Amino acid sequence: MPFVTTADGTEIFYKDWGPHGAQPIVFHHGWPLSADDWDAQMMFFLGEGFRVVAHDRRGHGRSTQTSGGHEMDTYAADVAALADALDLQGAIHIGHSTGGGEVARYVARHGQASSRVAKAVLIGAVPPVMVKKESNPGGLPIEVFDGFRQQTASNRAQFFVDVPAGPFFGFNRAGAEVKQGMIDNWWRQGMMGAANAHYECIKAFSETDFTEDLKAITVPTLIMHGEDDQIVPIADSALLAAKLVPGAELKVYPGLPHGMCTTHPEIINPDLLAFIRK
Repeated sequence: MPFVTTADGTEIFYKDWGPHGAQPIVFHHGWPLSADDWDAQMMFFLGEGFRVVAHDRRGHGRSTQTSGGHEMDTYAADVAALADALDLQGAIHIGHSTGGGEVARYVARHGQASSRVAKAVLIGAVPPVMVKKESNPGGLPIEVFDGFRQQTASNRAQFFVDVPAGPFFGFNRAGAEVKQGMIDNWWRQGMMGAANAHYECIKAFSETDFTEDLKAITVPTLIMHGEDDQIVPIADSALLAAKLVPGAELKVYPGLPHGMCTTHPEIINPDLLAFIRK
């Protein structure tokens, strides 16, 4: 399997499909998943002639289960190592949820300086900051994330059923068409990763403040968010992030859940393609 080795010896697993001379699209997955969460997008854009790349974050999926580095600075540095190793030029970086935070930090601190990034997309993304504090009164209380930690540490196998079976895909909404395969695939991806990485990543996605990263982004940026996102509420994420990224385009999807890339690719993929081809 293909891996890139980072400065601290971590092996980052990646997928790299399509012609290497084509424009690359790099996908950044959410917690606690893997590159496999982007199957619906990677297949679509492969069919459109792009080079599609996705990696497993350290401690997730098939990458090394490390004892440290589970914070955004290291995540972004790992992406920089991947982009350098594959010599990705003019790439579109697309991040979902935690991956959206990773994109913001990578683009602001690594990608633009190296001219490797052409555009950025944040989907259901965690920036600017999720946790409630004096400077972010609309955020979620720290007790919510403490609950995530407790459930991840004590019985993540059950927790990783409850999340996709409920709020992640919106399957807890009245009239929702529950798709067991999506739940099972979410569980499969989560259980491939390391419990310590998942536990520490909760702090990374909930407490990291991306405000300055968003302000520093200069490439064209699309922010996409489901109005019925129960995991990353839109009012304290996309609606604020769109005001911080210079010239950002905001697309809000009425009724769609956090996992809308998986539940509604027929809506999301064409919008992504239109933005990329502008």
